[in-house]
Amino acid sequence: MKRTLLRFENVQQVVGGEGMAVIILTDTDRKRALSVVCDEPMSQQLQMRIANPKACKNMLPETLASLLPASYEMLICGLFEGQYQVMLMNEIGDSVRLRISDAVLLSLISDIPLHIENNLMERQCFPFDEKAQKIAIPINTMDLPRLQSALADAIENEDYELASQLRDEINKRHHERD
Repeated sequence: MKRTLLRFENVQQVVGGEGMAVIILTDTDRKRALSVVCDEPMSQQLQMRIANPKACKNMLPETLASLLPASYEMLICGLFEGQYQVMLMNEIGDSVRLRISDAVLLSLISDIPLHIENNLMERQCFPFDEKAQKIAIPINTMDLPRLQSALADAIENEDYELASQLRDEINKRHHERD
């Protein structure tokens, strides 16, 4: 299985996003990017570590990460109901699932690499531009309440093409559950 190593680029608040932020991950060449939606508490955790990593060295995540052997890695291996599926794995094949935002935090505070399957990266990535003012959030990574809210906004703003795409994604999720 071919995969791409990801690196944390930044986290930004979403204007009007009601406590929502977007994490930007890039490939090691910084040519392709992946956007990941996270909540406000995770955004604050990431921003603390960017601003002053030394002040965080005795916090619980850093302490627990220091106890992990170096033989771990993380892999983003799929997408289900708007959530990236991430596995934390050791060298003997034991694994546990993580939220994508927790995997990003763990990767940031430790030497545990975060990879993504190449096929998934190709489907989800966009060209990286560090000067970009807007960030794309693929609709297939939005949770159902955000999709429904975006659909209502699209209809109100008479953006029927976007409304159609959002409706299709909502219907797809309902069929996946059946």
